[in-house]
Amino acid sequence: MKLYSLSVLYKGATKSNLLKAAYDLSSFSFFQRSSVQEFMTFTSALIVERTSQGTRASVKEQEYLCHVYVRNDNLGAVVIADTEYPQRVCFTLLDKVLDEFSRQVDSIEWPSATPEKINYKALDIHLSKYQNPREADAMTKVQAELDETKIILHNTMESLLERGEKLDDLVAKSEHLGNQSKAFYKTARKQNSCCEIM
Repeated sequence: MKLYSLSVLYKGATKSNLLKAAYDLSSFSFFQRSSVQEFMTFTSALIVERTSQGTRASVKEQEYLCHVYVRNDNLGAVVIADTEYPQRVCFTLLDKVLDEFSRQVDSIEWPSATPEKINYKALDIHLSKYQNPREADAMTKVQAELDETKIILHNTMESLLERGEKLDDLVAKSEHLGNQSKAFYKTARKQNSCCEIM
């Protein structure tokens, strides 16, 4: 799971204006990085231009997913990630970035400002923090812990079922148990079977 780009743009009447961007291009070779960055900037601008106000969308481009959110005030953000990265975490990140950006940068600057003139330093921090969605997003962290617990629970249930099957075999083979004890064990086993998990 990887995030490659995080951009904030203003959706103008005819074209979008890049306000600030952060990139993590470490997985690309040194000679490809400038071309990849230009392509990501172009794609982000194009997606914001073609997304209507108040809309969230995800666009697949080759092996990447571009998640976009354009608010009703025409402020938009795009995150480019690989296809494994959780979509919900991307939109949480976009919400957070747009809220922070709109509080720190005056809306009068949005239509005409350039990335060099915008004083917003948090994009690089967010991009690096959200590289691991489990650590950055509390819901994803809880979901991962639940998944791990579920796996442990399934393994425990399987080992209990294996143990239970072995007990059945032992009881059936036991010469020392009387018929009445065997009947009691079978009845108890049937009574408890309603509580078994598939």
